[in-house]
Amino acid sequence: MAIFNIKLCFMVFTERAYPIFEQVIKDYHVHDNIDQPMVNPYKEGTIEYDLYTKNWIDTVQWHFEDIIRDPQIDPVEALVLKRRIDKSNQDRTDLVERIDSWFWTKYKDTPVRSDATINTESPAWAVDRLSILALKIYHMKEQVEREDATAEHKATCQKKLDVLLEQRKDLSTAIDQLLEDIENGKKYMKVYKQMKMYNDPSTNPVLYGK
Repeated sequence: MAIFNIKLCFMVFTERAYPIFEQVIKDYHVHDNIDQPMVNPYKEGTIEYDLYTKNWIDTVQWHFEDIIRDPQIDPVEALVLKRRIDKSNQDRTDLVERIDSWFWTKYKDTPVRSDATINTESPAWAVDRLSILALKIYHMKEQVEREDATAEHKATCQKKLDVLLEQRKDLSTAIDQLLEDIENGKKYMKVYKQMKMYNDPSTNPVLYGK
């Protein structure tokens, strides 16, 4: 953790986070198997570890979503996969909240200006978007480089890739500006739990009604 904090003095957050996302996607595609175990190279308890885990969840779920859209999928297998997607979504939410807690701890003693405002989106949920954007860029680039695709398909995907790359730049800038504003007391943050009711047997009427 201390090493990461030192790096943050010289490097904005997204310049450290995004390469971790790229590393995850590369690591996953060595075997490209939704059942392969995650081998996180970072020390547990560090923000790097959580960022790696976050993108691993996103990457596996990306491929869950591909598989479940197969029109020939067996209905029983589809139901099993839907349950895995539900769990993955909950794991993703839990990780985002943990990353937000890391941000909150980092900035909790920062003096807040009297005119400070709250952002519509917490830092970690913005980082969540950046994680998924890394996956979009990787897979769109795959389409651009497909040997069996038509020139028209590649050209269309290249235009989309160009937009995604511009979006990465804009989103990274926005995240780093938000963190800078929080650090300078211009913005303040709160950590809200998602409180997903359908996963809770005490609040989902289908579950508590049984």
